[in-house]
Amino acid sequence: MKFWLVTGSQHLYGKETLDKVAENVKIMTEKMNQSGIMQYPIVPAGVVTTPAEITDVMTRANNDTECGGVITFMHTFSPSKMWIDGLMKLQKPYCHFHTQFGREIPFDTIDMDFMNLYQSAHGDREHGYIGARLRMPRKVVVGYWQDKEVQQELAGFMAAAAGYRASRKMKVARFGDNMRYVAVTEGDKVQAQIAYGWDVSYYPLGDLCKEMEGVTDADVDRRFDEVTSVYTLATDNIESVKYQLKTEIALRRFLERGNFGAFTTDFEDLYGLRQLPGLACQLLMADGYGFAGEGDWKTAALTGIVKSMSVGRKGGTAFMEDYTYHMPESGAMVLGAHMLEVCPSIAATKPEIKVCPLGIGGKEPPARLIFDGSEGEAVCVSLIDIGGRMRMITQDVICQAPIRKMPNLPVASVMWKPLPDLRTAAKAWILAGGAHHTVLSFAVNAGIMSDFAEMTGTEIIRIGENTDIDELKKELRWNDIYYRLKN
Repeated sequence: MKFWLVTGSQHLYGKETLDKVAENVKIMTEKMNQSGIMQYPIVPAGVVTTPAEITDVMTRANNDTECGGVITFMHTFSPSKMWIDGLMKLQKPYCHFHTQFGREIPFDTIDMDFMNLYQSAHGDREHGYIGARLRMPRKVVVGYWQDKEVQQELAGFMAAAAGYRASRKMKVARFGDNMRYVAVTEGDKVQAQIAYGWDVSYYPLGDLCKEMEGVTDADVDRRFDEVTSVYTLATDNIESVKYQLKTEIALRRFLERGNFGAFTTDFEDLYGLRQLPGLACQLLMADGYGFAGEGDWKTAALTGIVKSMSVGRKGGTAFMEDYTYHMPESGAMVLGAHMLEVCPSIAATKPEIKVCPLGIGGKEPPARLIFDGSEGEAVCVSLIDIGGRMRMITQDVICQAPIRKMPNLPVASVMWKPLPDLRTAAKAWILAGGAHHTVLSFAVNAGIMSDFAEMTGTEIIRIGENTDIDELKKELRWNDIYYRLKN
């Protein structure tokens, strides 16, 4: 992907001024691209001075498959009525970058020529008005373009735009249905396709079993050598490990052939399979596929999307579940895990391949990767169907090393402190209707997820250091009114 920087001006300033604007923008983009912060390159898309030029550049951005989004910057004054048609036609993520070329005022030499050339302070206000007037979803980044914090915010917009792009192409394969009687994993698949572009389809387990018939022993042996060169083999039950690898190869072939970005399984629907896919799902997630258990297609799609956002960023992303609490009188924490399927991209220790009884589903003990999760700041994200719309809930967390060893826990796990504290965070999560399944990511943050929500018109609730329960209740009530009126 590339991101187009469209610079606003007007023809009244003359060729010399406009040439200087273009020269400055070239310097800005080159230095920002060299910063090491941008996930994708920013390319100058021209200095636009007329309505026709603006409409043309927005139309070309829509049609360019490499264009991930448009960043606008008003180097001088650009009357915003010129932008109406172009902005109304824009179909790519949109960021308004309010900055200026020079960091400081040259007090000793400043004159009207300087003032006419460097007018971002009021040029961007004019541009901001038309964005507000058109009610356009947009990211607004403010600050000096060479500052690290500002560049990180631009990079966050890029990450969200990468997720938006992945979302519009997302196909989810559901092997089996949702876990019976569970409410939160249900949802309106038609509305999800309208809002996010997701194609969510059911496939019987027979399709996977048929695919497995075409996997040879040689295929499995080659994959066994690959996997055991990366992860520690800590079991004598090689047959179970190879069965998982056979399942993984079949799943991968099915997903690649159908261009799927995510998939689900369900331990209640395993007809024809000897084991619930565990190691198989973990290996696929490690390669970027979205996944969720128990037929949770919304979390599966979201996992794949957040993984797309994470490209070029530090930290892993995994399907996760709030499993149980550690609740001493102070410092209460969450133990996150799942039955089998936690992505090794969040591992702090080298994962071990073990075979242990599952205790649910009535099938053979499956192989899985076991490890402790990483430490550091992360975010948990849940997407729920609240009835007539989707709601995204983010929870800021601080992940920590396990307080003590858990030698009998046969799954990968991670411990975290939710902000501001467990009591407040859990109360807020429950009031907002957050699911037990989440996407845990060290690579993205709540701000990036908020940008994605803005791009897709999704309601978003953030739980973090400053969460106040009374204010949250008001926000939930106001949101209900807003979305009922909007829809």
